[in-house]
Amino acid sequence: MGEPVSLQDIDGVGPATASKLRQIGITTIEALAVTPVREITDKTDIGFEKALQIIQEARKLVRVDWMTAKELWEKRKGMLRCSTGSQKLDTLLGGGIETQAITELIGEYGVGKTQICLKLCVMAQLPRDQGGLEGNALFIDTEGTFSPERIYRIAAAMGLDPQQTLNNVIIARAYNSDHQSFLIDGLFKICPEENVKLVVVDSMISHFRGEYVGRETLAERQQKLNQCLHKLLRLAEIYNIAVIVTNQVQANPAQGFGDPNRPAGGHVLAHACTHRVYIKKTKGGSRQATVIDSPSIPESKEYFVITEKGIEDAPSAD
Repeated sequence: MGEPVSLQDIDGVGPATASKLRQIGITTIEALAVTPVREITDKTDIGFEKALQIIQEARKLVRVDWMTAKELWEKRKGMLRCSTGSQKLDTLLGGGIETQAITELIGEYGVGKTQICLKLCVMAQLPRDQGGLEGNALFIDTEGTFSPERIYRIAAAMGLDPQQTLNNVIIARAYNSDHQSFLIDGLFKICPEENVKLVVVDSMISHFRGEYVGRETLAERQQKLNQCLHKLLRLAEIYNIAVIVTNQVQANPAQGFGDPNRPAGGHVLAHACTHRVYIKKTKGGSRQATVIDSPSIPESKEYFVITEKGIEDAPSAD
């Protein structure tokens, strides 16, 4: 049969089944291989046994089950890093924002999380030898913070074509948590089709916090949030994409000393995100970025400033 390239190369997937899968955003063998059986049975009329069979066949083709540590090491060699535009911040992150991972930016409103995301939307388009990912960016905006004018100014300040840069950023405005979940489902279709190499969700938690109020709704909120995050992680891994999510902070009134703020989202966000970076303002207008959790990056901090070019190194820690 040759190298499998489409859904219909999978044993048991004919034109009708392939069409049903595409309608729910599953357009590639890789996407099918990592999709839970229940998700397919809930969204289509494909039965459990049939869904299980075709998922297992897809997994055989793309090797998503067992592998040796050496095979994983070889796979990780394909991981790329996208520069933030700040050498200090890149150093803090081990070389930049990783693909095949979720990087979480945590901080209060106005601290610069969105500015980093906008800068990355420009940087991702650059050639790899200039710190880019040679791909397009996709931005899910949940709070109305995306600014095309800011993208234009960053690109112009960097000597790039602002119009072309804007054309390579795909935007979606999420109006509630269900809509946000729907947009995340669609990423498995749009990302390979549009050569998306950076996905931003700004912010991940906002709608969930606003819609699920009170302890009695906490379990449902965390379950839905968890589903979204794991879809993003699967997306990052199968398509070698860098995923950025922003998170808010909440105050702990019982905190007697130190920083009373802690990341929102609880253990679900903490466990799902690969790297967690806490950002806060410092004296003089610079920002301090601190890695607070990562499997590969040591806990450390660096400083950056927000400028016409997006973000750049701070001259020194204030």
